[in-house]
Amino acid sequence: MTETTHLRLRKFNTRETYPEQNLDNDLCQAVVAGGVVYLPGQIGQDLDTRESVGIGDVTAQTEQAMRNIAMLLEEAGSSLADIVKVTIYIIDPRYREDVYRTVGKWLKGVYPVSTGIVVQALARPEWLVEIDATAVLSDGGRA
Repeated sequence: MTETTHLRLRKFNTRETYPEQNLDNDLCQAVVAGGVVYLPGQIGQDLDTRESVGIGDVTAQTEQAMRNIAMLLEEAGSSLADIVKVTIYIIDPRYREDVYRTVGKWLKGVYPVSTGIVVQALARPEWLVEIDATAVLSDGGRA
């Protein structure tokens, strides 16, 4: 059996991320495996401070989620242009136009496949939108 190496970026434990909940999961913000970059859902939260941004403003939360995606992809050796799939979760169908217009601005000319889902709630009540992305490594990328 061959050994596969996965690059795991920005490791964290949910004890720190959700101190108000009784959780203990070792996770990370990006996994690079087999030339593919997998990102978890990104929300209106600053990845460095863990502070929620854009509370009550779905467009501001979408902007922050896309900034997070761009930053994580760059750290992994990829870019927004390398995204192949996005999944967008919103808690209210009335947010769809604002969210998709904002995501569309970030992904102009990329043409990923996309799935949109309306959910009852996200992990925190102030979060209105969550976006996850899968990308391939850019030419010359690592891992």
